[in-house]
Amino acid sequence: MKRIITVSRQFGSGGRTIAKGVAERLGMAYYDKELIKKVAEKTGFSDEYIEKNGEYAPSKSFFSLASSFIGAPRVMGGMSAYDYLWVVQRNAILEIVEKEPCVIVGRCADYILKDRQDCLNVFIHAPMEARAERIVRLYGESEKKPEERLKDKDTKRAINYKHFTGGTWGDSRNYDLCLNSETFGIERCIEMIIEAAKL
Repeated sequence: MKRIITVSRQFGSGGRTIAKGVAERLGMAYYDKELIKKVAEKTGFSDEYIEKNGEYAPSKSFFSLASSFIGAPRVMGGMSAYDYLWVVQRNAILEIVEKEPCVIVGRCADYILKDRQDCLNVFIHAPMEARAERIVRLYGESEKKPEERLKDKDTKRAINYKHFTGGTWGDSRNYDLCLNSETFGIERCIEMIIEAAKL
């Protein structure tokens, strides 16, 4: 049985819901917002700030916000605030997996833990139309079209992944299991991940 499961996901694919369902069924700790809280404690950044910037690509707005934040390091051992946040997130993930069996959502956890034999790395995706319908249903309408919101979030995640790992986000070679949540549905995706974790 794999004691660690990482779940990367396209925005709107239901990956977070699937990850939570897997954790609940297997009685594992679940790290999504919980990981953000741990990083917030270590950095002094707010939860909202980390949630917004910790999974996305470097940008001018990040550096200006980080530099203006009271207590935020402008430079930490020669690193930018953005790189500092990455290092803290990485260390938090490494600490978590040593402590307990868990499911971790996003944050390049698949790359950070790629050499572990006790880890199952999963990627959840779905067609644009299905994801657009889901985010409107869950989060409501916004000024941007749902397709634009999806492209924006996925592009930021991809650039972030490339920046820190040198790899391609969503490339099936990075994962043990890639699932189309539109094809299989949320419930079946949960079951398939559990089945794979038992191999």
